[in-house]
Amino acid sequence: MTKEKENELYSLCLCVSAVKNLNMQFQTFVFYFLSAILLFAALSVITVRNPVHSALFLVLSFFTSAGLWLLLEAEFLAITLVLVYVGAVMVLFLFVVMMLDINLDRLREGFWRGLYIGAPIAVVLVIEMALVLGGKYFGLADMPSPAAHAAGYSNTRELGSLIYTQYVYPFEIAGVILLVAIVAAIALTLRRRKDNKYQNPAKQVAVRRQDRVRLVSMPAEKRNSGR
Repeated sequence: MTKEKENELYSLCLCVSAVKNLNMQFQTFVFYFLSAILLFAALSVITVRNPVHSALFLVLSFFTSAGLWLLLEAEFLAITLVLVYVGAVMVLFLFVVMMLDINLDRLREGFWRGLYIGAPIAVVLVIEMALVLGGKYFGLADMPSPAAHAAGYSNTRELGSLIYTQYVYPFEIAGVILLVAIVAAIALTLRRRKDNKYQNPAKQVAVRRQDRVRLVSMPAEKRNSGR
């Protein structure tokens, strides 16, 4: 190999290394950018006064969480988070919040009343998270970025193979628990109590005129025209 070819190969290796470093720096920037938005949205969920704005900030937090999942090459979880939580659960929750007549003044009073208890608990949780994440088991050296996968890698296929092979029993148990919860919720809504008012469509359809209207014949009264 001549000296010119060695120089060209060395220059090519330097270019590849520079591109990899630039890619890692861009991913790090995107991670911190999305993390900052996520923290801001999460704090806004519990601090804004309008419940509709709180629900919209929660939607923003879901979107930024999906972006972090994409950085970890978990595309299926990111799409599921957007479609299920943002597209179904949060839309339903937002409609419920907008339909309810919520007393904002009463909510604010309850917030400040519970701040004396919630603030110390929040401080303790932050300290615990700092101790756990700042330990020897976490960090850039102990938790490196995931290795790059091949072009034909499918996150959905890998997740499905793990769920239906190694974790099939926990998956089935979770499905049974969710089914029981759905049946219990339906049973609680269909129960009848004496103080509840409900309609019977069968009786409404079978109603007759004689059951609702009664004609009463009353004798005419004479009015006294004089004073």
